Amino acid sequence: MIQNRKELFNKCLNKINGQIEKYRESMKGVKESMDANDVHTDYDEEGSKGELLVAFEKYAQYLDNAQKIKETLSKVDIEHYTEQIKFGSVVETNKQNYFIAAALGEIKMDDGGMVYVISTEAPIFEQLKGKKAGDTFKINNEEVKILKVH
Repeated sequence: MIQNRKELFNKCLNKINGQIEKYRESMKGVKESMDANDVHTDYDEEGSKGELLVAFEKYAQYLDNAQKIKETLSKVDIEHYTEQIKFGSVVETNKQNYFIAAALGEIKMDDGGMVYVISTEAPIFEQLKGKKAGDTFKINNEEVKILKVH
């Protein structure tokens, strides 16, 4: 089902770049609001200025996390294939498909298939790590068979 690792990688890259841009734009909007409020002297830290600062810091944290995800994603060697599941592997099972890279969630492929992009810190990775095609693992007391590892 996962025919094109480059397509999958590019979709992941596009998703994280979109998130980074969204957070940058949100921070820009909050900063503009903060700058506009500078003319008012009746705001204290508990007023709208404080709320804007909290919002700015929240988006800054989201941006930092997204940039870390992008950095992790950039370490994937899309040309390297391995039989055993590890960082960078694409895993096809009889239930779902996984890309072991970064915590990005669902990615919809051009052929309509779905791939769950997970990090090596995801609990399911512990179930998958080191396994190969033909092996099984359990999720929610249900046995899942690994069909292919790319």
